[in-house]
Amino acid sequence: MTTESTAQGQDFIRRTIHEHNRTGRFQGRVHTRFPPEPNGYLHIGHAKSICLNFGIAAEFGGLCNLRFDDTNPTKEETEYVGSIQEDVRWLGFDWGDRKYYASDYFETLFDYAVALIRKGKAYIDSQSAEAIRQSRGTLTEPGTESPYRGRPVEENLDLFRRMRAGEFPDGSHVLRAKIDMASPNINLRDPVVYRILHAHHHRTGDKWCIYPMYDFAHCLSDSIEGITHSICTLEFEDHRPLYDWFLDQLEVYHPQQIEFARLNLSFTVMSKRKLLKLVQEGVVDGWSDPRMPTISGLRRRGYTPESIRAFCERIGVAKRDSTVDIALLEHCLREDLNLRASRVMGVLNPLRVVIENYPDDRVEELEAVNNPEDPSAGIRLVPFSRELYIERDDFREDPPRKYFRLAPGREVRLRYGYFITCTHCVKDERGEVRELRCTYDPETRGGAAPDGRKVKGTIHWVSARHAIPAEVRLYEHLFTVPDPDEAKGGGGFMEHLNPQSLSVLSECLVEPTLAQTTEDRHYQFERQGYFCLDARDSRPGRLVFNRTATLRDSWAKMEKKI
Repeated sequence: MTTESTAQGQDFIRRTIHEHNRTGRFQGRVHTRFPPEPNGYLHIGHAKSICLNFGIAAEFGGLCNLRFDDTNPTKEETEYVGSIQEDVRWLGFDWGDRKYYASDYFETLFDYAVALIRKGKAYIDSQSAEAIRQSRGTLTEPGTESPYRGRPVEENLDLFRRMRAGEFPDGSHVLRAKIDMASPNINLRDPVVYRILHAHHHRTGDKWCIYPMYDFAHCLSDSIEGITHSICTLEFEDHRPLYDWFLDQLEVYHPQQIEFARLNLSFTVMSKRKLLKLVQEGVVDGWSDPRMPTISGLRRRGYTPESIRAFCERIGVAKRDSTVDIALLEHCLREDLNLRASRVMGVLNPLRVVIENYPDDRVEELEAVNNPEDPSAGIRLVPFSRELYIERDDFREDPPRKYFRLAPGREVRLRYGYFITCTHCVKDERGEVRELRCTYDPETRGGAAPDGRKVKGTIHWVSARHAIPAEVRLYEHLFTVPDPDEAKGGGGFMEHLNPQSLSVLSECLVEPTLAQTTEDRHYQFERQGYFCLDARDSRPGRLVFNRTATLRDSWAKMEKKI
């Protein structure tokens, strides 16, 4: 458990909890909750909230609930409920036996609404939704009271019960809290508490045709569960007086709401509504598309839970919104994968090489290091034969200045292998190079020449006879601008989609050690980046790899300059 002596220098949320523990406000208890709405897949912003709520509970020896705020049946699906649970577990957290739903409390919430009516603190409004909206006023002008605000308590109770019984169509009545139509906080201008919605609910079926609004259900669910610290994002700061008002009027247990800045990440969007639009319009291949900032998309791309937790810890929590450079997320990933990823060789754009002085029937097994960062990872054996494949970009017939790879008459080092020299190239009828003819120096096995001569270029390769075909998918940012929400353009964020966000290479070749790979393995294709097997599209006989990240770490370079 975190002690008082460690509170110095911690973020404002943890300092608040320390102060509550010191004063005995919650008798030393710390009980948080992660309360997603099951109306979409979780994204990296939710990961920050998950790490914060579960992390704080663990630090203070407390508990954290998983609660689904399922009060809008028209947008909620059991698919989302399942995906949320999978994502939380994948990140490394567990809620034990504390999985709840706001729908668990529908009967209790209805009783609380009745109590508000009896206290004269709520009334049935029969105006249209548009009329209610217009009467709320503006940020500079007060609202106007509903003509139904003075309805007698008994009439309100009768109408509310008949609403529940299904006597009225959608939109004909709402239950509103009676607070203050002149309040400078627009959230306190008689907010709607219940609306009529004849819709099938994923858990309660057709039992209910009235549903509580989020602000009402959320605070009371916190109260029912004995939550001590209701940690939410900054957009709910103006809703806190309403959170407190409901609890005070009903005279029930009162948690403390604390707001922190939500995560905004460059080169993407973090709105469920906008992410759903990308899915529905076929811009991406579902919620788990590796270009999406969803946790399932990041997982499929090859992100590790450790890298995401490290990222969330590094960005910390703040009281003011800002945008985090996606390069930091990628940096945290590279730091993790650099330690765990096995090194292998894969050729993405193959060019055949024939070593003319190497015996045609000979195959050698060369020792290759699995991970230079982890000596315990050991070595593997890779086959070497007369015919190889190298990257097409590793050859230039007319090399530019400072090009140190293969060219006619030039010698290079094959990774873990020999020095080879290109003698000539073979072209097709269109004049394009289709094959290189080379010689090798048998005295340079392992990449060193006994006469001490040096070469500047080292390239990777695979044996043509032993290589395994694979499809490789290369990903770039989904948007071309750092802030697609704010960028200029009449088409909104969709106008800034990156047409080069996905490149599919279907004729790649990888070393044979990858024949037995599994979905949870990570690899560094030497000189190419970090890769993982695609969890959905790979199957026996068809390897599909996603590039998780390039080797270029722009964030590390920025840190060195600071």
